[in-house]
Amino acid sequence: MTKPRQAFPITYVLLAIVVATTAVARAQEKAAIDITGYSIDATINPADHTLTAATRVTFKALQPVPTAEFQLHGALKVDKVTNENGVTLNGERGPDASVLVTPASPLTVGKSYTWTFNYSGALESDAGGPVPGLKLAYVGDPITYLLYAGRWFPMVGYQTDRFTADIHVHVPAGYTVVGSGAASAPADASEYDFKWDKPGFPGTIIAGKFIETSPAPNIHLYTTAAHKADAQDYAQSALRIFAYYTSTFGMPESIRINVVELPDDTVPAYWAPEVAAIAGNRIPGKTAFRLLSNTIAHQWWGSEISPASQNDAWITNGMSRYGELMYLQDTAGETAMQAALLDVSAGALAYDTIPLTSASQLNVFTPQFQSMTLEKGAMVFHMLQWEVGEDSFNRILRAALSQYTDKPITTADFEKVAEAQSQQQLTPFFSQWLNGTGAPDFNDKYAVYRLGNNKGFRTIGEIQQDLDLFNMPVELRIETDGKTENKRVSVVGTDSQYVIDTFGRPRHILIDPDDWVLKDDPDMTVRVEILKGQQLVAQGDLPGALAEYQKALQANPQSSLASYRIGEVFFEQRNMQAAVNAYRDCLNGDDDPKWTEVWCHIQIGKIFDMTGQRDRAIEEYRKAVQTNDNTGGALNEARHYIQVPYKAPDSE
Repeated sequence: MTKPRQAFPITYVLLAIVVATTAVARAQEKAAIDITGYSIDATINPADHTLTAATRVTFKALQPVPTAEFQLHGALKVDKVTNENGVTLNGERGPDASVLVTPASPLTVGKSYTWTFNYSGALESDAGGPVPGLKLAYVGDPITYLLYAGRWFPMVGYQTDRFTADIHVHVPAGYTVVGSGAASAPADASEYDFKWDKPGFPGTIIAGKFIETSPAPNIHLYTTAAHKADAQDYAQSALRIFAYYTSTFGMPESIRINVVELPDDTVPAYWAPEVAAIAGNRIPGKTAFRLLSNTIAHQWWGSEISPASQNDAWITNGMSRYGELMYLQDTAGETAMQAALLDVSAGALAYDTIPLTSASQLNVFTPQFQSMTLEKGAMVFHMLQWEVGEDSFNRILRAALSQYTDKPITTADFEKVAEAQSQQQLTPFFSQWLNGTGAPDFNDKYAVYRLGNNKGFRTIGEIQQDLDLFNMPVELRIETDGKTENKRVSVVGTDSQYVIDTFGRPRHILIDPDDWVLKDDPDMTVRVEILKGQQLVAQGDLPGALAEYQKALQANPQSSLASYRIGEVFFEQRNMQAAVNAYRDCLNGDDDPKWTEVWCHIQIGKIFDMTGQRDRAIEEYRKAVQTNDNTGGALNEARHYIQVPYKAPDSE
């Protein structure tokens, strides 16, 4: 039983995805060769965790280098490399799991080459993989996964160098294999062929003893028996998501979607053409759709078009994130969308120190890169929709996809598409949000005057914020004695005046009430610091996390969430008196979010159990039950500990 992690839940999921799917990118940004196609013949033996492969690589030389460098999983031993004439080439292992191949003479720029790599090895742990501590390529039961990010075949230019692939896979009888492209039916239930003939990013292979569920001819869900009960609901979710994105973005390159289960010991999600792979512990039923929707969105934003460089990664990462939010709004309503936007805004501001168009300066393993390309990228799309209007926004998305299908897209390319489709001059917008940092902190000063002859009231005001180059429309909501009115006003520079006439007397004026604009304020500061703290907890840095949570509490001493997170750190450190003090502060705080109340009582009850005060523990568990708040299964947990005393994990 676990406590809720409701603040910024998807951020952690996507951080793992970003780390895994961009692990190789930085080393390959200046590749000397351009791989255009693969022909792979691979044999998978789950019983002894081995992979044996012969991979024919076709590439063009971009530089006249004497040695070509490829990336290949460090656990795989290269037995031989030959050229198109069968001549053995000199090859050796280099740093960072590279393979250095030296032909008889330097490569000729523009010339096409075809080399064949024969290699094999055991893929059983993370050893040799691109991300220490994370398995991205594994052969074994119950599921074998060879993710493109795992470098299980020789590669360069991760997610920037598009290629075609023919992949032939041998597996023992009884296994189902999932990959990208037209797959021939296995004649003897042990061989699978996949062909992806459009430039893209195939190369992910997943095999297991799966049960197939197909709610429609083009939607296929492959799960183990452990998730059979959830399969139908989850498959229906995939069908609804695909239908929504098709109506929003247009038809993808392929109408087939293979949703396939991953083990829980790798990334929570991964995508490839026609493939949306989701960890088994993320397949609980029909309501678990956010991670799935984000992963499926990559069929358009990542597969159909791709970033030309890491400086352009905000386009595909950001739009996949925003596609997730768009589907959330369509499915769960405006309130759910608004709550999610606050989390995304916090992520966007958490590490906003350099422009989005300079993202390649950052190490792709860091939360900074993730926050910029995913969260701030999503907010750029959200604000663009407000700036140009929904119809123009939808035209922009479709035009970008159609004009750059099977191609890389740069930031400059996207800006041209946006201006052409909206018929607006968008230089100030993109200059602020792509080439700048920071967000406005709006303040409003106004005076209300009664108009003569019963004509109502005139409000003369000034919106103030601290970004001199800021220039975009902002919504004002005027709450009057009568009806509430919304006005769109232009905010340019640090001081912008407005004049609004209303029939009823204005009682309250809200700036950007629907959160169309990324903005900074004391409440957002609290969210940002808590997010940073949560990311440090995920990295095992409890002292660092505590420092961030305390910054949040300084910004808002009444923040229940900040006090709750501080209590979590002290509880983890077994500082029980400090933990219970923090949980008491949480109960006396602003009660935002509401679930902190029920979980504070449960946590205090656990502390009493651990310190031998059973009667007081039961009293706290009963208080938890009385809240009638079952967020994160709280009521079930409280009732359980009323019956059975809590014991610390190391003594259970």
